[in-house]
Amino acid sequence: MDALSGQLAIDFSAFNHARRSDPETSKEAASRVREFAAGQCAEILYLLRRYGPLSPEQLATLMAIDAYAVRKRTADLQKAGKARPNGMTCATVSGRRQRIWEAI
Repeated sequence: MDALSGQLAIDFSAFNHARRSDPETSKEAASRVREFAAGQCAEILYLLRRYGPLSPEQLATLMAIDAYAVRKRTADLQKAGKARPNGMTCATVSGRRQRIWEAI
């Protein structure tokens, strides 16, 4: 994914990944987002382009990461204008609704 993440050109420093009220550990974790976020975003975009619209849980399964992490990255991709919800939803494994995402 290194080649893809180099082409992604999203400035993760521009996104606020921790609130002022968050504990110091959360702020430390947020400061490390740039270390892995570009690679995850690149992989999500690759999968959306290869397979078409997918849910965060489907993406998480393909990537072998937690769906929560995918949801954070899809939000980053939406802010960057690279991906968007396609207007459809499906159920999560727990029965809640989740949006389906597509690459732009």
